[in-house]
Amino acid sequence: MSTISRHIDRIAVEHVTIRSSQAFDAVKAKLERTVPRIDDGIFTLLRYGEHARALRELEALPALTIFGMRDHGALLGTVGQQRRAIQYDIGNPLTASRMTRHDLSAGLYAPIRVLLRDDGQGGTVFEYDRPVSVFGQFGDERVDAVARHLDQDLMDALEAAAA
Repeated sequence: MSTISRHIDRIAVEHVTIRSSQAFDAVKAKLERTVPRIDDGIFTLLRYGEHARALRELEALPALTIFGMRDHGALLGTVGQQRRAIQYDIGNPLTASRMTRHDLSAGLYAPIRVLLRDDGQGGTVFEYDRPVSVFGQFGDERVDAVARHLDQDLMDALEAAAA
């Protein structure tokens, strides 16, 4: 007979909001030019055990890539609202592996979720939870060191897109 247990921790999370006077389409285009989508072929290589080739391709990637995106604004159409909002998963597979090798639970937050939304007044807003705060819950300095670097890369990329 199996047993289960449950444990709930409360953590403090730092939430970042970056506001821009630039229009939504301009910020979205700039983000997607500077942070490219990841080539899913890398994951195919990994599934088939082509680890050395996948590693070479991963090492050639920029600091951040877009793993996926969802049009959250379109979802609001189901309740009669119209807004511009895209949810992105942004990160780097090697960065994730540098954290999850020390604590596999860090995979819960890698890649990082970022929301790009209109502000309702012609401007644009990025929102996300700081990597250093969400990964800090694991209490491992090795994970924290990687998270600090990710935090800076993410902030730099989003501020550049918002400029």
